[in-house]
Amino acid sequence: MEDLFDHALDKRMKEEAPLAARMRPRTLDEFVGQEHIIGPGKLLRRAIETDRLFSSIILWGPPGSGKTTLAAIIANQTRSHFETISAVLDGKTRLREVVDKAIERRKLYGQPTILFVDEVHRWNKAQQDALLPHVENGTIRLIGATTENPFFEVIQALVSRSRIFQLRSLSKEETGILLDRALQDPERGYGKRRVRLDEAARQHLIDVAGGDARNALNALELAIESTPPDAEGVIHITLEVAQESIQRRAVLYDKDGDAHYDTISAFIKSVRGSDPDAALYWLAKMIYAGEDPRFILRRLIILAGEDIGLADPMGLVVATSAAQAFDYIGLPEGIYPLVEATLYLATAPKSNSAGAYFKAHQLIAEEGLISVPRHLQDSNRDGAATGQGKAYVYPHEFEGHFVPQQYLPKRLLGTYFYSPTEEGYEAQIKSRLEQWRTAQRQALGIEQKREMPDLSIEKINEIKRGIKAFPED
Repeated sequence: MEDLFDHALDKRMKEEAPLAARMRPRTLDEFVGQEHIIGPGKLLRRAIETDRLFSSIILWGPPGSGKTTLAAIIANQTRSHFETISAVLDGKTRLREVVDKAIERRKLYGQPTILFVDEVHRWNKAQQDALLPHVENGTIRLIGATTENPFFEVIQALVSRSRIFQLRSLSKEETGILLDRALQDPERGYGKRRVRLDEAARQHLIDVAGGDARNALNALELAIESTPPDAEGVIHITLEVAQESIQRRAVLYDKDGDAHYDTISAFIKSVRGSDPDAALYWLAKMIYAGEDPRFILRRLIILAGEDIGLADPMGLVVATSAAQAFDYIGLPEGIYPLVEATLYLATAPKSNSAGAYFKAHQLIAEEGLISVPRHLQDSNRDGAATGQGKAYVYPHEFEGHFVPQQYLPKRLLGTYFYSPTEEGYEAQIKSRLEQWRTAQRQALGIEQKREMPDLSIEKINEIKRGIKAFPED
C-alpha cells in the first residue's frame, strides 16, 4: 500500500513540476545545444552512449545551459550507481554516507558509483579535499557542475584528475527550439492546449532569456498559466503578456534589421564624437536588448585603430584587453571591461591618421607595383653574388638610431602618406617625424614633397570591401 501511495505521489509531483523540469531532455537525441562537446562523434557523447565514462568530469557553464540535464542523461544511460549531492545543501556528512555506500557496493557487487555534485564550487577547500582520495582511488567518479571557472573555484588536485567540459549559453535558435517543443509536446508540455504565441512575444522571450533555457521555459509557463483562454478556448500570448511574464520591456532591436545597425552606428559615432554619456546609453540599449558583447568589442577594437590611432596608442591596448577579459569572465561581470573600454575610447584624443594606409593602397592601384630597391632586398639568400642588401645602412649604428637613406622606390621619393595630427601622443610623433623627413630630403636631394590627399570615407570603404580575407584553415 505504501508503494502504491509513493507511486501516486511521484506521478503527481512529476505532473505538477515546473515546465522546465518536465521538459528536461531524457536522451542525447533530445538534448539541444552544446554540439561542440556532445555532437556526433565527440568524446563526451561517445563516453555517455557507450557507458564508458572512465574519468571524472566537470561541466562548466552558465545557468540553463544543460549541466544538470547532461548529468541526468548520464544517470539514465549508465549501469553505474548514480548519486546526487547539492553543494549548497549537503556537506561532509552526506558525502561520507555516499562514499561508505559506494565502497560497500564496490566490494559486494563490483558496481562503480558516479557522484553528481551540483554547484561544486560552493564547497570550501576542506570539503573538496574530502572528496579527492575517493576520486583518486576510483571509488567514485565525479561529475561536478559549476557556473564558475573551475580553474579558480575548484581545488587544483581535483581539476587535474578531471576532464573539463565548457558549456555555452544557448543560441537564440536553440532557445526557440525548446520553446516550440514545449508548446507541441502533448505529454510534458502544452500540446493538448490551444496556445497561440505571437512571433513578437516568442522573440521577446528568446531575447530576454539570454541563452538560459530554464529562464525561457519558466517565462513561457507563467505566460500560459496566467492567461485565461478567449471565447474560442485559445490562450493568446501577446508581446505585452510576454513582457509581463519575464519582467522586461521589449526594446526595438532586430539583430537583422535597421534597429540593430542604427544602434551600433549611434554607439560608434558617440564614442568617435567623444560623448561618453551618449555612448553609455546606446551601449546599455544594446546589452539590454540581448546584443552579443563580443560584436560590440570588435567594433571598439576597430574604432581604436581607425578613430584614435596614435593620438593614444593605449586605446587599442585597452580595447583588446577588454575583449580578452570579457572572453575570460563573461556576463554579468564582463560588463565592466566593456564599459571601461567604451569610456576610455570616448574620452581619448582622436586621430584618424591610420587611414594613411588607404592612400598607399590607392596609389598602388593607380600606378602599379614597383620593385624593391636593391639595398632593401633580402641579403640572406645570395647577397654576395647579386648585391642584394649590400648598400643598406644599419640605423642602430648611428646617433639617435637614425640615418637618412632611401626607403621608397626612387620615383616615389618625397611622397608622404602619413600626416600625424597635433592630438595627444601623436604630437610628439609629428615633431620627430618632421626632423627625420627633413634630414632625409636633404641627404637624398629631394626638392619637392608630394603630400598624398586624404581619401573620402566612401573611397576608403570601397577599398576595404576589396581587401580579401585570409582563407579559413
